[in-house]
Order: sequence, then C-alpha cells, then structure tokens
Amino acid sequence: MRITMIGTGYVGLVSGACFSDFGHTVVCVDKDEAKIEALGRNVMPIFEPGLDDLVLRNVKAGQLSFTTDLAAGVKGADAVFIAVGTPSRRGDGHADLSYVFAAVREVAQAADTPIVIVTKSTVPVGTGDEVERIVTEAAPAKGIRVASNPEFLREGAAIEDFKRPDRIVCGTDDEGAREVLRGIYRPLSLNQASPILFTGRRTAEVIKYAANAFLATKITFINEMADLCEVAGADVQQVARGIGLDNRIGGKFLHAGPGYGGSCFPKDTLALLKTADDYGTPLRIVEAVVSVNDARKRAMGRKIIKALGGDARGKTVGVLGLTFKPNTDDMRDSPAIAIIQTLQDAGALVRAYDPEGAEQAKKMLSNVEFVEGPYAAAQGADAVALVTEWDAFRALDLSRLAGLMKQRILVDLRNIYPPEEAERAGFEYHGVGKGPV
Repeated sequence: MRITMIGTGYVGLVSGACFSDFGHTVVCVDKDEAKIEALGRNVMPIFEPGLDDLVLRNVKAGQLSFTTDLAAGVKGADAVFIAVGTPSRRGDGHADLSYVFAAVREVAQAADTPIVIVTKSTVPVGTGDEVERIVTEAAPAKGIRVASNPEFLREGAAIEDFKRPDRIVCGTDDEGAREVLRGIYRPLSLNQASPILFTGRRTAEVIKYAANAFLATKITFINEMADLCEVAGADVQQVARGIGLDNRIGGKFLHAGPGYGGSCFPKDTLALLKTADDYGTPLRIVEAVVSVNDARKRAMGRKIIKALGGDARGKTVGVLGLTFKPNTDDMRDSPAIAIIQTLQDAGALVRAYDPEGAEQAKKMLSNVEFVEGPYAAAQGADAVALVTEWDAFRALDLSRLAGLMKQRILVDLRNIYPPEEAERAGFEYHGVGKGPV
C-alpha cells in the first residue's frame, strides 16, 4: 500500500520507517527543510537504536522517501497518518491540536483519492470527530474517511515495539477504513501474535491516554512504596518483585527511581486531567499521580543534599545520566533537570555526563560542567548521583570511581548497585527504598 506520514518526529519517523520495512511504499512529509535535508543524508533528528540502518535500507530499496511537498506526498496515497506534535498548550495544559488540524486541512485539500486519514498523534477524546468535520468542510466530495490509530512506542525500544506490539488499536466504525488498516497491518497479524483491536474512534482515543496514565500510576505507586521502605527498614526491590510476580499486577514499570519524565507521560496525564475536567468527571487518582511525581523530582535532589550532610554549598556533585531514560537523547521533563536545579539552588556545583543527551541538556541547563565520561564526572567530587540507568553505568569500576572523589558518597537513584558492593569499594551508599534495619 501507499502510505503518507505527516511529521518526521519520533512517532512519524519510526512508524514510517517500519511501515516501509513491511513492504509498503512510504512518503514522510515535514515542513522543516533542514530536517528533510538531513534525512536525505541519513542523519537522524533523534537518537533511537537501529533507526539509521532501518531508514537507509528502505531508502535504498525505494520504499521510503522524504519531502517537504505535502501535496506531492499525499498524491496516490491509500492512507495518510497524522503524526505531528500535540504539546501541552501554554496556560492551561490542554493538548495543543493546532498542528493536527492544520495538517488535516492541507491533506484534505491535496488528496486525489478517497484516502483514510489516520490520527497517529496522541489526541484527546473527540478529536476524530473534529477532524471529520474539518474534512467534510474542506473536501466534501472526496469520500475521505477518518480513523484513530494510537501508538504505543517506548523510546529506546521503538522499532521492536512497532514490529512486535502487544496489540494494534484501530478506532473506526467505517468498514472501508477498517479494510485499509487491516491491509496496512497485515504483516503483523499473519501469525496472530499481534491482535488488532477494532473499536470506535473515541474509544481508541481514550485507550491511549488510559494506558499512559495507568503506567504512570504504577511508577508513582512503587516510588511511594520506596519512601515507606526507607523509613520502615524494608527493600523496595524485593517488594516490587513480590507484587510483580502476581500476574494480575506484573513486574513492568515497578522500578523505584526519581520519577517519570519524557515526551509522553507528563503531557498526556495533564491533558487527560484537562479533558476529564471539561467533561465534568475529575480523575482523582491521576491528579495525585501528577502531583506526587512532580514533587518527587526535587525530593531526589534533596536526598542528595541530605547524603552530603544537609549542606551542599560549595560541594561538587557528579551526575551520571541526564535523559529521562536510557537509549534516547530525550531530555523532556527528565528528572535530572529538577534534581540539578535543586542542587544548584542549594549552592552545589554540578558536573554531568550522559552518553547521548548532553547536547540537548546544554539547551536546558545552565552553569553545569559537561564532561566526557563517568570517571571525569567523579573527579574531585563530593558525591556521585546515578540518575539514568544507561548500560554504560551498570559495570563501573567502583574502586576507581571512589579513588577519584573527594568524599566517597554514592547516591544510586536507580538501585543499579547492591549496597554491599558499593560499600566494599569504600562508598557511603544511598539507594532508593532501601532503609536501615
């Protein structure tokens, strides 16, 4: 099939490349000329493992192309996916749908076949109805249909998630649109390992937000359990394993740490709350999740200060990891931002290292010394804080690390190292959810 992807951000680029790898002919459209020019040279605008090879292979095969010309990109398409940004709207936190609606208008006017317009962007419930109204107004005689197909991609594992999804959610009551979507996802449904769930459009839109809010709730729940464990003399990692082995709960997203961040959970939970308020149905649990998570990030900064004896003024903290999770360069709402700002507010000097996120971090953080490795971050430091669980930090030479430091304080916000291993290396160890007995 011929597919057009509007937007070459995280979702659009990964989805377009994967669709082309299935054998579909895909055109990715973006108004950013610099981005399209860079993609033509196989320079990716994001860091995602394996994406550059996937894009290059399919460009060479003639299955994938990039353009700034929307009209040309839409010509002859069977389906056009809208994968533009829906950031939090300034002032009220609602999802900003202006990019979605603008793209839909252009697509409807450019379409030369009865295409299916598919919203891939994360959008509040009812957005598909507005998209349909816009299409009817802009191109009433073209027979364009509207569907919802939310994405469930994890940064750092997006290609694997796209090719081996738990499920594919398609929201439409139009049988013609269903047939197009069945054809597009046929390569994934051949062995029935990835079921396609067809729902109404509004239901599909709610599914996306509900999934993200539930996962954010699991993260926030185990973080609160970690706080209890610290004062009660329990081990949150064993607690997480004990409850995660219950198949009604499951072990994923039960890793205590400094709180969630990234491009999805913070903005989507906030947008869900605003949508619920509009419908007069407040979501108290999600409200608590957002509030607790926001507070936790600065609390982790205070945890480091407490490890320094309660006074961080003039002391140096080496921060290992800046991105909100490993295997991405995404700094959006990363816990590291609030942690570093808390340390700086207390008078600490911050030296930081991240394998991929430093360039993005430099745009968001000031008065931070960025270095080229974990041992450089530890040189002369009073404390080292492990903030992001990159593989590069999982097997550090702790004795070497300790030997470089002024004070041997290790604050492990991801519980990467067993306390006894760190203590053998000479560290005073502070984990998350591991209280003294």
